[in-house]
Amino acid sequence: MDRVNNIINMLENGQHKEALNEYNIVLKNGSHDEIFLLGEEMYQYGFLEEAKALVEKLLEIYPEEGELLVLLGEILVEAGEEEEAILVLEKISEQDVHFGQSLLLLADLYQVQGLYEVCERKLLKAKELLPDEVIIDFALGELYSEQGEIIMALNAYEIVVKEENEIAGVNIHGRIADLLSASGAFEEALTYYDRALDEKLEINTLFGYAFTALQAGYNRTAIEKFNELKGLDPEYHSLYLHLAKAYEREEELDNSLHSIKEGIKQDEFNKELFFYGGKMALKLGKVDEAEQFFREALALDPGYIDAALTLNKLFFQQERYEDVIELISQLDFTEDEEPQMLWDSALAYDKLEEFSYALDKYESAYTFFKNNESFLQDYGYFLIEEGKNDRAAEIFKQLLIKDPTNVEYLDLLERITD
Repeated sequence: MDRVNNIINMLENGQHKEALNEYNIVLKNGSHDEIFLLGEEMYQYGFLEEAKALVEKLLEIYPEEGELLVLLGEILVEAGEEEEAILVLEKISEQDVHFGQSLLLLADLYQVQGLYEVCERKLLKAKELLPDEVIIDFALGELYSEQGEIIMALNAYEIVVKEENEIAGVNIHGRIADLLSASGAFEEALTYYDRALDEKLEINTLFGYAFTALQAGYNRTAIEKFNELKGLDPEYHSLYLHLAKAYEREEELDNSLHSIKEGIKQDEFNKELFFYGGKMALKLGKVDEAEQFFREALALDPGYIDAALTLNKLFFQQERYEDVIELISQLDFTEDEEPQMLWDSALAYDKLEEFSYALDKYESAYTFFKNNESFLQDYGYFLIEEGKNDRAAEIFKQLLIKDPTNVEYLDLLERITD
């Protein structure tokens, strides 16, 4: 095997031309053992075409050899030739000692293609052949998890964790914790997160712990863990909004707003951070700052409904009716797509004494809010002010259906019908 070792040494020293010359000699005249060993080494070093040629030469002599077919399948997968890899691996006989390995490779390929039922059949067949191989249970856990089959995934991972804490770089306790959290079993999930973090401090696991603590109502724990994560990786953008929410729940509004500002420094294109910052600024009485936050959110996404509606409420409180109209005109959706904007427009035009525009907006909004008591009140009183008593009477009759004992509605209806 000296020639194989020499080729590897050449590759490691950057002598690619010399290595290729020696490679061709082995390909043409090497022993079967040399060709096989060099094929494995070339595959490991990423020389896929060369490795493929070596293995295919051996397959001309041993066309049904499972070990060779598995190696060729792995090379083809690495080269991105998945369909060819499937055809190769499907050739391996059930009696071959490498059949179980081929099933695992095939399962991976079918899972990538979204053929989950075929993937599951391959894995279950492999489990029959190799009942003690927890790598198969791990693969089943990954498959069921991807499909959203949480109970089945948990059952598979529980088998794995009895033997191994980590497979393929995946912390099994962390996987179980994530699934439990996703299913709403927050208390149980936190126990598994503790175990996962005891085994290995990993930022995604730490985020999962903090987020689950927040969902479970353990706000102080969430704050502690999010801050720990921030210390490890301040560019972990997802933490800042959730940290702000945890602070808000603890009524630490200044800290909440500070977290938002820290997050914006890391992720200046996150509209949700700006929107939440606006809400915190409002709670702190920082009205001008709140307006700026909402405007920044809308600059990032002119169709951001929540930010637009909240900013409009602020304008109404400040009696800035022209700003309401201007804002609506700048948004990236029509009023019919967001009916609340029709209602807001009607109110603003009414306040600006542009009554014909207000009436038009009220009539358009009525289609969407005919069962909304607050809207009907606004519309009804507007119609009375405009002297449209017949239409106003229709509206107040609808209100009386909702609230038959309302004296004010009864009096108004009696007055306008008289």
